[in-house]
Amino acid sequence: MSADPGNRLVSGRALETTATLLACAVIIVPIYWILSNGFKSLVDVFALKWVFTPTLENFQRIFAVPFDIGQKLLNSAIVSLLAVAIAIPVATLAAYAFSRFALRGARALVLAIVFSQFIPPVVIVLPYFVLFRDLGLYDTRIGLALIELALVTPFAVLMLKSYIDQIPREIEEAAVMDGATRLRIIADIVAPLAAPGIITAALLCFILTWNDFLFALILTSKDAVTLPVGLAMFGGEEGVLWHLISAGGTLLMIPMLVLSIRIQKYYLEGTLAGANK
Repeated sequence: MSADPGNRLVSGRALETTATLLACAVIIVPIYWILSNGFKSLVDVFALKWVFTPTLENFQRIFAVPFDIGQKLLNSAIVSLLAVAIAIPVATLAAYAFSRFALRGARALVLAIVFSQFIPPVVIVLPYFVLFRDLGLYDTRIGLALIELALVTPFAVLMLKSYIDQIPREIEEAAVMDGATRLRIIADIVAPLAAPGIITAALLCFILTWNDFLFALILTSKDAVTLPVGLAMFGGEEGVLWHLISAGGTLLMIPMLVLSIRIQKYYLEGTLAGANK
């Protein structure tokens, strides 16, 4: 006798629910572990206590000497915001040019941009180190921002081009008939219509820059050290200071969690807009 369709449906839903709960646990448990350890004493961390008395002492210690996490947090914010502030306007103009103009060698340029995204960072970080050392940009916020700019701009160009491709050309042609300049068209028509894509690209570029570790590790030593690199310096006579690392990791994660929620909203808007067009 064949199985009851109702029972199979219930079993399928139960399996789906179980798989979803397991996936959520895999994602949520490490995040909870970091967040909770940031408010624990070192003894409670090694005791693996789930119920504990929260303390803010860890956050007070990481902002004091010798850790001085506040300066590293400021460096991360400045470098990330500066890179995004330059990358997004440049990427928007470049993406518009690739989308609307029949440029000679455009296909080769796009392929080169795509290829650049597959180059391992460890391959290019040492040449950048030598170059920045000779130019006096080593261990500076400007130098690190330039590196991050070079890394995120190609990604933003590729992402924004797909959004601009979805915008009907007829709208721009009507604006040209009314005497609008190309820059006016980009500012008043293309940018508002591609706003979900622009915001998503900006948030993703910020996240990539904020989380960067390798380039910040090699190209900084003292003055421009960022938060991810600063977390690697938490050590002492007791060994690895997991409670302080967790407190710093909490500061590192909070902006990422907030931005991730925002990305979902704008990414969905952009996807629906593209489907409607």
